[in-house]
Amino acid sequence: MVSAGVVFAVSSAVSKWLVATYPVGEVLFSRAVVSLVALGLFILPGTGLAVFHTRRPGAHVMRGLSQATSQTLLVIAFSLMPLASATAINFSAPLFATLASILFLRERVGAARWIALGVGFLGVLLVTRPGIDAFQAGALYALANAVLFGTVTAGVRGMTATESTETLTMYQMVLLSAAFTAMLPFGFRMPTGGDALIMLLNGLANAVGQYWWTRSLHLAPTAAVAPFQYLSLVWALIIGFAVWGDVPTASLLIGSAIVVGSGIFLFWRESRRAAVATESAEGGL
Repeated sequence: MVSAGVVFAVSSAVSKWLVATYPVGEVLFSRAVVSLVALGLFILPGTGLAVFHTRRPGAHVMRGLSQATSQTLLVIAFSLMPLASATAINFSAPLFATLASILFLRERVGAARWIALGVGFLGVLLVTRPGIDAFQAGALYALANAVLFGTVTAGVRGMTATESTETLTMYQMVLLSAAFTAMLPFGFRMPTGGDALIMLLNGLANAVGQYWWTRSLHLAPTAAVAPFQYLSLVWALIIGFAVWGDVPTASLLIGSAIVVGSGIFLFWRESRRAAVATESAEGGL
């Protein structure tokens, strides 16, 4: 998960740099298709087409469509605001996932989780700073991405119980490639040789990150590894300053710390609830 976070931070920075010249759909298409080819060459020789056997086709389609939409929103946000700010807002997704579980799955929530949600959304407000110049269209796109990603996560969580890392990754890349192919007619610019190479490397990096991220969820409980993805914010701060000269503001640092802290607390509470449920089930046998 730590390694995936580094790769994703670099890929996000490259996408932000590319989208300043090329249409959003083209940047996403090149990244997804290169990732699909690279992962296919790595996975298919060992699994064959059996990798596409699944008991959750609907969940895969929902996940693919949601990620296509959320990635589009996030790359647009990258083009409109500092990398670290968009990344910090993106990390509010666990808050929206918890809220969606309350609203749509009717999960019972105690006072501690309600407080964590409230504090977390306060952190989001600090990062976006509504009413100030920093609260721009980019923040709205980043928030929309976080809401979408969080709510869908609540709906499709648990897919790792029946689907392998390879199946999850290949379905994701196939569906993303199809979705972003449909965006090409709305804008395409022939890349230069150097930019084409950068797009190729970006796709390879994304392929590695997607596989490592999915694999980490198979190797350990989500609550144990997911908090490490927040290290991406550190890399985003460093890259944003080194490449674009983005100096993090006090509100960004404080708000990011609050969002991260709330997210980690919710992951921890979720792991405790799962452990208690398991113990109760075993005790009733």
